[in-house]
Amino acid sequence: MSEFQNITPTLISEYADSHTSDLPTILQELERETCVKCINPRMLSGKLQGQFLNFICRMMKPKNILEIGTFTGYSALSMVYGMPEKSHLYTIEANPEQEEIIRKYIKKSGFSEQITLIIADAKTEISKFENDFFELIFLDADKINYPLYYELLMPKLKKGGMLIADNTLWSGAVVSKTSTDKEVVALQTFNDLVQNDSQTQNLLLPFRDGLMCVMRLS
Repeated sequence: MSEFQNITPTLISEYADSHTSDLPTILQELERETCVKCINPRMLSGKLQGQFLNFICRMMKPKNILEIGTFTGYSALSMVYGMPEKSHLYTIEANPEQEEIIRKYIKKSGFSEQITLIIADAKTEISKFENDFFELIFLDADKINYPLYYELLMPKLKKGGMLIADNTLWSGAVVSKTSTDKEVVALQTFNDLVQNDSQTQNLLLPFRDGLMCVMRLS
């Protein structure tokens, strides 16, 4: 067993990364610029999660996608590269300071016609979309409002559609039974809402910081 003692989660992650297909070069450029210019570059989805989202889009072939929380646009571009022609991605970012870099890379990608960037508070923007409009929703915004987002977003999701929520393990903190941290409590509440929703089927993946996948059944 001694030969396996030095195998760490970091080494496993690096191995997985090295055995995952590369995304377009523009995403590598975006990742580098995010690391240089942004205070919290670890918020970026990265290659493994980006490729996962790309796979989901290729499999589901969604006509309309909604993203809550754009950051610098890495996850949005990962999805749009996997979307079919004539599909559309709407992405909402609350921080106007991110707009310049997002628009820069949307333009460089050549997908300007398929991506609508909205700089606003998503809690007020979601209601402007029709119910049953999206086949795929990616939620990666302020964690404290995840329970509210769930209530707002599920009516907008088509039957058979999927909502994917990032950071639902919160570095493992959600397993705590005594935490009073507001973000931890909010994520625990969100995870319980999903688990107890009889109109969905869900899968919590222990991937990166946790991806909750929710399929609307009715």
